[in-house]
Amino acid sequence: MADGGYSTAFLAAYDAVLERWPVQVETVDLPSAYGTTRVNVCGPADGPPLILLHGGGTTAATWFANAAELARRHRLYAVDRIGEPGRSVRGERPPRTVRDLLGWLDGVLDGLGLGSAAVCGHSYGGWIALTYGVHAPQRVRQLVLLDPTQCFAGFRAGYLLRALPTLITPTPSRARAFLRWETDGAHADPAWLRLYELAAQFPGARVVTGKRPRPDLLRALPTPALVLLAGRSRAHVPHRVASAVRRVMPHAEIAVIPGVSHHAMPWHEAAEINARIAGFLGRTAA
Repeated sequence: MADGGYSTAFLAAYDAVLERWPVQVETVDLPSAYGTTRVNVCGPADGPPLILLHGGGTTAATWFANAAELARRHRLYAVDRIGEPGRSVRGERPPRTVRDLLGWLDGVLDGLGLGSAAVCGHSYGGWIALTYGVHAPQRVRQLVLLDPTQCFAGFRAGYLLRALPTLITPTPSRARAFLRWETDGAHADPAWLRLYELAAQFPGARVVTGKRPRPDLLRALPTPALVLLAGRSRAHVPHRVASAVRRVMPHAEIAVIPGVSHHAMPWHEAAEINARIAGFLGRTAA
């Protein structure tokens, strides 16, 4: 095993995906009471900061198809969460509650010297981004949510049933089969797929979950928000999620990307996703 108890195969796969980023990447390690957080950084040093929060079961390296376009103007900070697959290292007290998770993210911004930033999250990362936006609205300039889960609607029963074997006994083959089903066989970058399979057996992975943000708090949230939904998502029903967003966040911009599934975000149909994110951030910048 390598540093942090991770296998050398996992670390090699992580680095192989990071090498797919078409921009120069710096790595920063931020120590805290929760452990050491790895952040992959790129883009102009004086660009507006954009925090990237990956989905569950993936890593901060997953933004390989988005980095070049988003880093044209923004300083990107792709964060590996402590306790999940990635190059962050758990300390003696890793985040175990929602309060811990939000405190950890406060510390990440502090460690990067950021008073505030735009925050973009995919799937579970979208839940974290939105929950953090409610927790610390003064620190979140803009919100971008990519097919967020447990924010506005629940999971489809069929999705959970399909996911159950992978959740109970995760193996690379089960992770690959589940991904193939959810994405309807969409072509995945081989290096990313290898990392995704190895992440399924990440040692001691622990995801901190909580309730959906309260509708009254979302209605009062002043932060500009963009919600991009996967038109072929099997995690939830896109039009129902869109309707729920309109009810609780009437100020949010909503778009459905027809040809992409939940797990294929953000790397499939990346050109359209990138254009929509960059356009939104440019329009709503303070």
